[in-house]
Amino acid sequence: MPPLPETHPATPSAELDAHRARKDATDPEPPTDESEPEEEVDPWDLPELRDTGVKWSGKCNSANEARARATLLRVTLFVCVCSADLDTKGKVLRVLKSIVKFILLLGLLYVFVCSLDILSSAFQLVGGKAAGDIFQDNAVLSNPVAGLVIGVLVTVLVQSSSTSSSIVVSMVSSGLLEVKSAVPIIMGANIGTSVTNTIVAVMQAGDRNEFRRAFAGATVHDFFNWLSVLVLLPLEVASGYLYRLTKLIIDSFNIQTGADAPDLLKVITEPLTKNIIELDTSVIRDIATGDPAARNKSLIKIWCKTKKVTNLVNITVPGFVNCTPDALCWEEDGQIWTQKNQTETINLNKCTHMFVYANLPDLAVGLILLALSLLALCTCLILIVKLLNSMLKGQVAVVIKKVLNTDFPFPFAWVTGYIAILVGAGMTFIVQSSSVFTSAITPLVGIGVISLERAYPLTLGSNIGTTTTALLAALASPGETLANSLQISLCHFFFNISGILLWYPIPFTRIPIRLAKALGNRTAKYRWFAALYLILCFLLFPLLVLGLSIAGWQVLVGVGVPVLVFVIFVIIVNIMQKRCPRFLPSFLRSWNFLPKPLHSFKPWDKVVTASMTFCRTRCCCCCKCCKEKERDEEKDDMKTKDKSLEMYDNPALTIEDEAKVTATHL
Repeated sequence: MPPLPETHPATPSAELDAHRARKDATDPEPPTDESEPEEEVDPWDLPELRDTGVKWSGKCNSANEARARATLLRVTLFVCVCSADLDTKGKVLRVLKSIVKFILLLGLLYVFVCSLDILSSAFQLVGGKAAGDIFQDNAVLSNPVAGLVIGVLVTVLVQSSSTSSSIVVSMVSSGLLEVKSAVPIIMGANIGTSVTNTIVAVMQAGDRNEFRRAFAGATVHDFFNWLSVLVLLPLEVASGYLYRLTKLIIDSFNIQTGADAPDLLKVITEPLTKNIIELDTSVIRDIATGDPAARNKSLIKIWCKTKKVTNLVNITVPGFVNCTPDALCWEEDGQIWTQKNQTETINLNKCTHMFVYANLPDLAVGLILLALSLLALCTCLILIVKLLNSMLKGQVAVVIKKVLNTDFPFPFAWVTGYIAILVGAGMTFIVQSSSVFTSAITPLVGIGVISLERAYPLTLGSNIGTTTTALLAALASPGETLANSLQISLCHFFFNISGILLWYPIPFTRIPIRLAKALGNRTAKYRWFAALYLILCFLLFPLLVLGLSIAGWQVLVGVGVPVLVFVIFVIIVNIMQKRCPRFLPSFLRSWNFLPKPLHSFKPWDKVVTASMTFCRTRCCCCCKCCKEKERDEEKDDMKTKDKSLEMYDNPALTIEDEAKVTATHL
């Protein structure tokens, strides 16, 4: 008699399987459609940051609560899983790890901010004198379009809108430039300052979805600035509303010279950055204002402590008419002498940075610092993202995401964005740099802690924050330059306020978010397009417009107007192809009548991929390691051939092996 099978008590899974078997037997099998599309996942949804580690304290109810309840319509399974909790030693270790991670995060943020400062200094060393030469051509600056692209180029070259704005203030104060001509340059500086966070976003290209969100979070700043310029620059040229408004404010208030702007971030970063490099930015201003002696000066500061001494010296002059007013003038030995004050600079102490004794040209030092700062920037960004991913788990991630991304209750939901604008302005005022603030939130957008819809008002607030710092700096100007400095700063402030009024209050007008998402999707699919975007928008396009402006108004209008009309036509056709294609002619309902490289990135992607693969294979073959690898592969191939020959030398063994293989396949 065979042994009876063992009986076990009914478990929820067994009851559930029995119910499914009965249901399958009674109910007809529904038709399966293999072509049914899967539910698409929105790549812009914030990822869930889950805690995969051991919980702080596990919770487990009684085993009776583990039950299965089956109905004809649905099956709901309630299972309580007992989770192991941490002991005292584990809790202490977790707290210590969290403290160490937080300290490391602060240290990495410090190095990240310092590397941004060094990056700005490197760009000034590489292109600072060229920026001064660009500003020197006053005839070109009178053209508003040329002034706009010059502001973009100079700010990209020096990586600081504050530096480019101070150059403009110096030129206005010295009478080389009018305030009305300086307004487009300030608009261009507003565009150029957004290149830094775009570079930071490119460094997150490792993960496709992170890169999508980070690049969109960075370029939403670009789109806001470009769209604001497209609307406000023609309005300013036609009416001069920014110039008139700021002139009215300056004339209405008796503004006195105030205290210097607070230098909060420099106090923290200077102990490190001043030991790496210190620059004399007055050289760029002197070149821009036409001082011929400044061209032979170095931007690298050698003497950090100097003293100016003014002495009354005797000089000879051609005649009594040339004597210094209110000074002695006499004739001696057939020469006319007078007295004149001469200021002499006495060098007291040298600087302590590492390049003070290097005796290298500015370009070489700039390239060295550029490579080192980019390396530090990439390393810090990667480590910051890794640390944030490890820290933002479980309840911490839930709390942070709720605080940053949740709106107020229904009647006051619209207030949330404006509070975010104030937060962005306040944080930028504290760190005194919109580039630092926007570059800091870019990786947070990438890993999904901050949504793009929340990053947009923070970026707008950052634009306002950087203008308030410039306003305080202008208030600290001397009396003879106070009015011009303050008027230019007010133009910058009201330009950003006007842009916010255009592109934020009404949700329909938040076009920069939609454009940034479209560009993020494009760059996530074709990652090389991010580098192309940077080169086109911040280098080639401004250089092209500058060249056409130098050629004259006729050339600029003759080339620019047809191109602008063509771009507007393409945009309108693209919108109509998606919304109302029936109103278009049949051949314009798609771009398929054009060659594929003119309406698709796929052919270009193949070319870029093939060229990168070619360079990678050809360049690596020159390396010794690759040659050794090839030799090892050849040896392995020879061993394999020898083994195969030994195996199949015996025909009987060959047939037997073939039979085994055939049997295995059967």
